[in-house]
Amino acid sequence: MSIDVGKLPELIRNKKQEVRRTTGDIDQVLAEVDAVMRADVEEIAGLRARSEAIIPEIDYADVRAGKISDATKAEIRRRGAVVVRNVFPRAQAEAWNEAVGQYLARNDYINKAAKRDAGDRYFTSLKSSRPQIYGIYWSKPQMEARQGPSIAETRAFLNRLWRHESGGKKYFDPDRECTYADRLRRREPGDASLGLSPHMDAGSVERWLDPAYSKVYRDVFAGNWRDYDPFDGAFRADTTEIPSPAVCSAFRTFQGWTALTRQGPGDGTLQLLPIARAIVYLLLRPMAKDVPDDDLCGAKPGRALSLVDQWHALLRPAITPIPVVEPGDTVWWHSDIIHAVEDHHSGKGYSNVIYIGAAPYCAKNAAYLERQKVAFLSGKSAPDFSAENFEVDFEGRARVDDLTELGKKQMGLSAW
Repeated sequence: MSIDVGKLPELIRNKKQEVRRTTGDIDQVLAEVDAVMRADVEEIAGLRARSEAIIPEIDYADVRAGKISDATKAEIRRRGAVVVRNVFPRAQAEAWNEAVGQYLARNDYINKAAKRDAGDRYFTSLKSSRPQIYGIYWSKPQMEARQGPSIAETRAFLNRLWRHESGGKKYFDPDRECTYADRLRRREPGDASLGLSPHMDAGSVERWLDPAYSKVYRDVFAGNWRDYDPFDGAFRADTTEIPSPAVCSAFRTFQGWTALTRQGPGDGTLQLLPIARAIVYLLLRPMAKDVPDDDLCGAKPGRALSLVDQWHALLRPAITPIPVVEPGDTVWWHSDIIHAVEDHHSGKGYSNVIYIGAAPYCAKNAAYLERQKVAFLSGKSAPDFSAENFEVDFEGRARVDDLTELGKKQMGLSAW
């Protein structure tokens, strides 16, 4: 590990000195970033007040036909998020929802989970610290959805929104996908226990202190923040995260999920801060004079990077609920996008999803597959998550024979 957590205050002070030195007039830079962010936030708040669309929405059929316009692609890059509709047939998604419920009931998941402490402290700095996410990775519906040809095409489209090679160096292969096994969300009406305060995954202090992460944001830290491209893949697959349950150690171009039920604003579901360059504000805000020299605006190792009102109140009005989605629709957000989950589910139906992100083939992800396929074969929890290992003796979990040839390749069980 390149970051010595025991020396964190010293490392933070040194990083701040370096950024202030290379940036030049840091106060002027901060004022410029503040003004641009304020304008972006006001634009989004205005659109929401007028009930106008904010998060781009496209249809899978248009993705497959190559009919997504350059203007729409640019808007996806600007917002860092997109809803892709009809990736799966509605009937298929509803059947998966039913099958997942039967799998959990047949194996008495609820009672077994109630007796265990997962040891997951990733969200302990957030307002709602014990999200009720199901620690299930290997149900047949999850595996079937992950290996679906339609979602493979969708992820390839999303990966290609990134600059994936430059100067003869290929950062990742946008057309080959690595399965990153994640969990399930099943939220019943009236539930008030699942909310997640605004945060960002895939590293916290690492964004400043890990050498590769620092290179990802090289333009920001050099004072050329206007040149920063959130979709530049350089160094993204070279980062090293501080190990902790629920910290993603793979590279995802987009996080995402597939809807198994109808859900939207008020249904206890996803909220996004759809400004792809908002990460610039989070990275530079700690350089301001009102932040202690050994503090990165509350960022802690092994925890989610949180939006903290004391430091980041400017951004909060831009937090936006996703539009209503139907079973089979998918939602995607850039790995640097701030996101949250509504505290209360005030809707009338279940709000259920399978988490499926986009993790293109690269050395970092191939190495993760080597660890993950061992967990799959034995029914243990995926490597990045708490070792609850519920499914070791679960009846009806997916096996190798349940995978298609594409699924085996995506799991690292067959060569491409």
